[in-house]
Amino acid sequence: MPDDDDELRARLDALAAEVKAEDVARRRVRAEAEARVRAQRARQQAERDELRERQAAIVTGKARKGGSEAEGGRGRDRGGDLETALVLAKKAGDAKHELTKPREAGDKSWLVSGGLSFFFGPLGWLYAGAWRETIPAAAMYLIVASIVAKIVPMFLLMPVLMVVLPISGVAGVVYAIGHNRAGQRIRLFGDDDKGEDPRIGKLGAGRPGKGE
Repeated sequence: MPDDDDELRARLDALAAEVKAEDVARRRVRAEAEARVRAQRARQQAERDELRERQAAIVTGKARKGGSEAEGGRGRDRGGDLETALVLAKKAGDAKHELTKPREAGDKSWLVSGGLSFFFGPLGWLYAGAWRETIPAAAMYLIVASIVAKIVPMFLLMPVLMVVLPISGVAGVVYAIGHNRAGQRIRLFGDDDKGEDPRIGKLGAGRPGKGE
């Protein structure tokens, strides 16, 4: 009997040692797998950070493109935006008395036009602007927006949108006022004198049949 007990104890000890060895091996494999996962996540995070930096550099480079070397390019871009805003504001200011006039049949609402243009960019110009000007602008806006939205984070676009959307809203108001004055959709950024009646080609012209 003592020999049997010793043999049984030896077997149990061997089995316990085997189980312990397997447990240690499993822990080692698990630790190696976790280390590989952490390393992979670290690489992915580094790649994402590098991609964000590249995107930020691209956006910054585009914002500076076209400017003078002395101003780093940014001055001309902002100057162009401000110049466009001033031109639109001047046209809107010249027609400010139109904002209080009662609407007639066929008139476009400057509130609706301005709101659509502010929230949807050049797409809102389709409400009152000339087709040959607003359709290409809206199509280009959709194409550019779809491309930029995929590669540039929204927080980087916000400073640009804060400048572009108000200008677009002003353009929408001017389109509506010009439409109501001329009795027809007008162009805002081009020359309407080619192939059209000059009376309806300019924002300052009166609507035919009104006060003439």
